[in-house]
Amino acid sequence: MAGIYIHIPFCKRRCIYCDFFSTTQSEKKPAYVHALCQELNIRKDYLEGEDIETIYLGGGTPSQLTQEELEEIFSTLYHIYKVKDDAEITLEANPDDLTPEYVAMLRRLPINRISMGIQTFQEETLKLLHRRHTAKQAIEAFERCREAGFQNISIDLMYGLPGETLDTWKQDLKQAIALHPEHISAYHLIYEEDTALWKLREQHQVEEADEDLSLTLFTTLIDELTGAGYQHYEISNFCLPGLHSRHNSSYWTGKKYLGCGPSAHSFNGTSRQWNVASLNAYIDGIQQGKPDYEIEELDLYTRYNDFVLTSIRTCWGMPLSHLRTTYGEELYRYCLRMAKPHLEQGVLEISGDILKLTREGIFISDGIMSDLMWVS
Repeated sequence: MAGIYIHIPFCKRRCIYCDFFSTTQSEKKPAYVHALCQELNIRKDYLEGEDIETIYLGGGTPSQLTQEELEEIFSTLYHIYKVKDDAEITLEANPDDLTPEYVAMLRRLPINRISMGIQTFQEETLKLLHRRHTAKQAIEAFERCREAGFQNISIDLMYGLPGETLDTWKQDLKQAIALHPEHISAYHLIYEEDTALWKLREQHQVEEADEDLSLTLFTTLIDELTGAGYQHYEISNFCLPGLHSRHNSSYWTGKKYLGCGPSAHSFNGTSRQWNVASLNAYIDGIQQGKPDYEIEELDLYTRYNDFVLTSIRTCWGMPLSHLRTTYGEELYRYCLRMAKPHLEQGVLEISGDILKLTREGIFISDGIMSDLMWVS
């Protein structure tokens, strides 16, 4: 089984914190969608005929696509690839794009999961971040999707936002829980270099959340969501039982995936490949039959490090038998040796065949994963 990620880079305007590849050149959408469909065809053998169990349209803002553009993409996908009947098919969407007409249109497509970028329900913060929607619009958009029949909805939240307090974060979590989405992703705001937000901090117009507040917000996130019945299945992701993101989980469990579109990444088990992060260069390369991409062949130690980084971050942890058989005795013993002090401190545990984080370990997961990784 494998997955397909499709990058839709178009946005009406950029949020001040975003460093993903995106563009506001909406006039290039038709040419882009055509090139995207060409790439899907050009790379049809990348996944070696495996059935497709997940398709994820991310961005950018995929909800900027028209019905005709989405139909062209899905027609190409279903013509070229063997998409399973029960495939999880996700569309990322901005709340203000989810009008009654747009939601009704989405229901006529194969899409069965909506991932909604809400970020916060605090009006002033939404304005600061240059989000296009209001809190009221976000709630109405969610309810509209539910009423239309979408039974698998994810919402994105951010914390550590400028001016945020424990009280405002609790308000966001209370509102999110009240909507009862199947899935919640919650990420700490990162001040990425050269973004508008980075520049505001450098000019002392906004202040970054300190470490103590960040820890309190993260602890509250875990307590509130698990208390409401959500499973904390990955560091930043929570779901109702059995409703984890199958697509994102494929990244963390080492499954193959094909990424199409500018800056999209692919993985086939032995190499990583990524497309050029330029809309014009991407389209030109596809039109000329010479896709613009880079590739990295992965040696044993790099693949081991990827395995550590992806498996330890989930509630499923690292299967030690798989570690031993796939990466060999040397790396198996190395991993256990490096894990020993963390096991003694109670931030890692071994349960049967599984090495995984304890609750205390989640808070220092980056350091733990770094310690387990091979350093040449």
